[in-house]
Amino acid sequence: MTIVLRYVDRLGIVKKIFIGVVHVLDTSYLTLKFDIDFLFIDNNLSMAHVTGQGYDGASMSGTFNDLKSLILRENSSAHYMYCFAHQLQLVVVTITKKHDGVEEFFEKLYLVVTVVCGSCKRKHIIREMHKERVEVEIGIGEIKTGRGLNQQISLVQDGDTRWGSHYRTIVSLMNSFAQVVEILKYVKNEGSSLSNHNQANDILSYFKTFDFVFLLHLMLEILGLTDILSKHLQKKKDQEILEAASLVEGTKKALLILRRDGLP
Repeated sequence: MTIVLRYVDRLGIVKKIFIGVVHVLDTSYLTLKFDIDFLFIDNNLSMAHVTGQGYDGASMSGTFNDLKSLILRENSSAHYMYCFAHQLQLVVVTITKKHDGVEEFFEKLYLVVTVVCGSCKRKHIIREMHKERVEVEIGIGEIKTGRGLNQQISLVQDGDTRWGSHYRTIVSLMNSFAQVVEILKYVKNEGSSLSNHNQANDILSYFKTFDFVFLLHLMLEILGLTDILSKHLQKKKDQEILEAASLVEGTKKALLILRRDGLP
């Protein structure tokens, strides 16, 4: 368990310091509370002075909900503070899973990454194809050259608890779509197993549907907006509640406009 303290110094500046890593025998709330208390005592700190608590990336059900309540019973001022960026990610994931078409879209994306990046050989092929494409586009003047440009690309695996991963998966797919299709055709024809053949064929068929094309562009627009908000919520060390709330409201308005006007 990693413990970090955030506090305001005598000049009113918000600071964050790493206290330490504690080895825990289990993840029950009683064990976690005991280890937190021990670390506080070891650093001459008092739970009575705590004004907030938060658990980065953790669900507030079960263990962590009990831990929160246990600390609140000891100190009613230790209010639980949500991580806005993580909360945003979980909201997006929960909503998408309530729509069968969108849930299928993300399941297919996960399968695409698994199949395309399933071997070193396939990764090598997609890198070489990207290299050849870049060389051609540079030669005809379609893309610019410079430091940090035209880097090697790879598909990004999405994950429900990794902020912005779904958006990066979509962006990486769109940037390398032609290469992905070629890899899938290769797997379909020369895959090492019948399962690989069927998976590649299923994905290629799905790519030809209206639902895939529509959802690809729709989710790119929606997750692009939420990704901007997420980065703002994580970027500033001294983020204020009112400013964060304002950013959330701005994103909600942008999403309503998208819903009203439709995709460009």
